[in-house]
Amino acid sequence: MRGKKLSIAPIVVLAMIAMATLVVATYAAAQTETVLTSFNRNGKLVGGLEPAAGLIFDDAGNLYGTTAVGGTECAADDGCGTVFKLTPKAGGGWAETVLHNFNFNGKDGINPWAGVIFDGAGNLYGTTLGGGAYGYGTVFELERTEAGGFAEKILHSFGKNASDGRTPYAGVILDAAGNLYGTTFAGGFFGAGAVFEVERTSGGGLPEKILHNFSNKGTGGSDPMAALIFDTAGNLYGTTFYGGAFGGGTVFEITP
Repeated sequence: MRGKKLSIAPIVVLAMIAMATLVVATYAAAQTETVLTSFNRNGKLVGGLEPAAGLIFDDAGNLYGTTAVGGTECAADDGCGTVFKLTPKAGGGWAETVLHNFNFNGKDGINPWAGVIFDGAGNLYGTTLGGGAYGYGTVFELERTEAGGFAEKILHSFGKNASDGRTPYAGVILDAAGNLYGTTFAGGFFGAGAVFEVERTSGGGLPEKILHNFSNKGTGGSDPMAALIFDTAGNLYGTTFYGGAFGGGTVFEITP
């Protein structure tokens, strides 16, 4: 058999092409998109606009998310953003409910870029890119009320001093004790972002502390834009958008 060329009969080649075409066509036909809600820019900012983040489910199958702009409180400036809920309707379709309209009032946050998370009691937590008492974003809680709604509390306003973090693009994560952790794109001691904790104290307070300051000098990363994750030992992991040994960002670990 040495030196003899192997060949595939034309009928086999045609059969293989037909089978591949059938698989692709079957896969394409199986995908069906259903639009659950469409946000409206035509002068109707009530339901929010431009959702930049993903969604979460509750145990009842409702969806929760944020819109970066829209809402009723800053209509002259395209809106300051919302937290919304989508509820499946009995006859089909989904109904949208705005749980909170962010307000440019010198206290509330504006323009949430990240999504929200639940705690065990069904309260929602998230961040805003701007607003708050100092204009550099917030960590907020939407606490469930006895009437079934949500009431907002600002847990931290970024930018109180020069070393605090600023402009959190990412959301927060919770540990078992109810402490919140996240990143800010800017601010911190070196101005290149920070990892922060909003700690739940025995007295009910939620003071913030900076766990790590990123720098745009050396081989460390800078300007984190994404959220953090935990491992089972309580170490934090994340990414930075810039910095590192080659300037293209890093993957980092923060160890207690």
